[in-house]
Amino acid sequence: MDGIDLMAAAMHAARARLDVSASNLANASSAGFRRRVARATLTERGLVVATALDRRQGPLERTGRTFDLAAVGGSLFVRDPRGAVVAERSASFSLGPNGALVDERGRALLGERGPVRASSGATVDVRGVVRDEGNVLDRIRLSSGASVESGFIERSNVDSIGEMVDVLAAQRAFETAEKTLAALDETRAKDANDVARVKS
Repeated sequence: MDGIDLMAAAMHAARARLDVSASNLANASSAGFRRRVARATLTERGLVVATALDRRQGPLERTGRTFDLAAVGGSLFVRDPRGAVVAERSASFSLGPNGALVDERGRALLGERGPVRASSGATVDVRGVVRDEGNVLDRIRLSSGASVESGFIERSNVDSIGEMVDVLAAQRAFETAEKTLAALDETRAKDANDVARVKS
């Protein structure tokens, strides 16, 4: 791989890093969002960028609303209107027309007996047990080892300042590679002209 190809690969890698950091920043206020991390590796094909999910827990924000739920150390499960079951770290639920707890996207919170049904006076404990006037209604389906915080929403695990630093670093890396590529291209063109002049 020559210098021009290497600089082109470096520009591609810097652009990929920039896209990942920009996406993280755009979702910094999205509840439960997990940032992605870009890692560049030098291979025979040049710089290759791979992304990975940062699974660290985001900070919990108290809302005081009983059906705002955050799964700590794992996930809770919801079923979307098409029937697909999805793992979630945090969501805000409200009572649907049939008493089922649904989020803003119409996804039903799942318990051991199917969609969790409750009343406005129900409570949810740390083990996910839903009670109404002391009676157990259901238990929220949780991944192994998870617990539930009722009245909390998990915020994004994006560090906005850190992501801004990454954005600026990626921009500088892109600009540096771009200038180097232009200089290499200019040198190659000059060498080609010099050879042509000698031959003539």
